Amino acid sequence: MIIDATNKILGRLATQVAKQALLGEEVKIIHCDKAIITGNRSDILGKYKKRSERGIPTKGPFIPRMSDRFVRRAIRGMLPYKQPKGREAFKRVLCYVDLPKEFEGKEVASLTIADNTKLPNTNFTTVKEICEFLGGTA
Repeated sequence: MIIDATNKILGRLATQVAKQALLGEEVKIIHCDKAIITGNRSDILGKYKKRSERGIPTKGPFIPRMSDRFVRRAIRGMLPYKQPKGREAFKRVLCYVDLPKEFEGKEVASLTIADNTKLPNTNFTTVKEICEFLGGTA
């Protein structure tokens, strides 16, 4: 299953992907940098800045700064990754920033549950903006 993350709410996308991965399906997510997180932009950036400054750089906690790894880490939070079934499901999830050539011409699934048209307001931040704010690359 190939899912396009453009204008999808990250938390809702992550829950749907985690369910499919636990059922044994391989899930590939494209355009991870265009996923969104809802809420006030300054609050979101402040939360991730505070989280990245916590701890020691050599011992963690480690915050992903590349958008595909950022999305994959959010999906890991929805899986029981400390159990064997969760680790196997996490291996079946692959994230990409762009559309790889091997997926061109293949059918891309659309998750209407995670679409941003259901938002009551227009306050959101893209994953790309968060990763660039943390000093990473999109």
